[in-house]
Amino acid sequence: MSVIKRMTERFHIGSSKGYQYPDVDDRGLYPTVATPSLVSSDATLYDHRGSLSTQRTSFSELSSVRRGLGAIPEQDDMEARLNRLQLYARNKGTYRLEDFYIQRTLGTGSFGRVLLVRSKHNLRFYAIKVLNKDKVVRMKQIEHTNNERDMLHRVNHNFIINLWGAFQDGNNLYMVMDFVPGGELFSLLRRSHRFPEPVAKFYAAEVSLALRYLHSNGIIYRDLKPENILLNADGHIKVADFGFAKLVDTVAYTLCGTPDYLAPEIIFYGRYNKSVDWYALGVLCYEMLSGLPPFHTPDGNPQTLYAKIRDGTSTLRWNSPNFSLYSVDLIQKLMESDPSKRYGNMRHGAGDVFAHAWFAEVDWEKLEDREVNPPYMPHIDGAGDASAFDIYHEDGMEELFRPPPENTLVHEFPNFDYAFED
Repeated sequence: MSVIKRMTERFHIGSSKGYQYPDVDDRGLYPTVATPSLVSSDATLYDHRGSLSTQRTSFSELSSVRRGLGAIPEQDDMEARLNRLQLYARNKGTYRLEDFYIQRTLGTGSFGRVLLVRSKHNLRFYAIKVLNKDKVVRMKQIEHTNNERDMLHRVNHNFIINLWGAFQDGNNLYMVMDFVPGGELFSLLRRSHRFPEPVAKFYAAEVSLALRYLHSNGIIYRDLKPENILLNADGHIKVADFGFAKLVDTVAYTLCGTPDYLAPEIIFYGRYNKSVDWYALGVLCYEMLSGLPPFHTPDGNPQTLYAKIRDGTSTLRWNSPNFSLYSVDLIQKLMESDPSKRYGNMRHGAGDVFAHAWFAEVDWEKLEDREVNPPYMPHIDGAGDASAFDIYHEDGMEELFRPPPENTLVHEFPNFDYAFED
């Protein structure tokens, strides 16, 4: 069985607010917008594509789609619950849930939730991803869960979220990660409807650096989308959610990802390499500049979506005023249906992407060192401010943290526990 991310089709019709950026010539890239003005839009928007929710789709089910379509050519509320915080010593090399003050929920999904916590050891804020073991095993997500922990343990990059520790008890798996207070790029994009070209270019460039780093370490990411790009307090990105990331020498076979962002070879061949991430970057650029993914299907019909993906960029509409000749050219080269001709996967690898004319004015070294001013600075009121995230009901917390039984599933996650010594 394989896994494909579920796109939650929730539509919002009415007034929404977003950020209006000043008109900027491409030569004046990356203006810092400290106090962007608010504008209203009556556009119809679709809401969040769930980042934890998954559904299983067998290859036999997908084969019917393939047969039908044919093949293609080759913190106001952030105060701790205790009025007075105390520092506690933590046993070296270990983490427990008791090491943290639980603040609030940052997100929920099929297997658990993400919590904002504060360490009793150093009083720093972290995000803890809590996954229910029974659900992970029942949904056959053991490999993906272990992969996420392993991949995060391997990586260390300015634009990728850090894993500080992992532990388990009889009920749950826990991953202690950076708390990234600016929220999702998805949320900013929906408020803004679409980004001016210099803004989209900034985020695309930082994502490109993250992808180059992952690929140089043999990792395919496989789930690039605005929901998985977080904005740090300094305005720079953090790529998160490594549930589908995998260490691969040559090719992979698993059907996984978010439907709008799937490269055609994932759908039709079931055999692919790291170039699927560069294809997804092209989809991301299109969505940032136009406001919707290139092959968006309002009715959510997968056969319609996959048929559009098969037909490729020749059917796309470039009617957004934010598309320039260079941006269109790069998107087409990234979304090339033939992986052997796709930018990022040819002789010069990522160098073709970095050398493209759309990125001509980018100083890649300064950008990677976070020495370039970001176009948007999140408004953060203190270290634990989570106002950029939706408010969730805290019901179910008792069930989540009920006294753990004997750790009977430890054999499924034998090397999960890990602690970074800070």
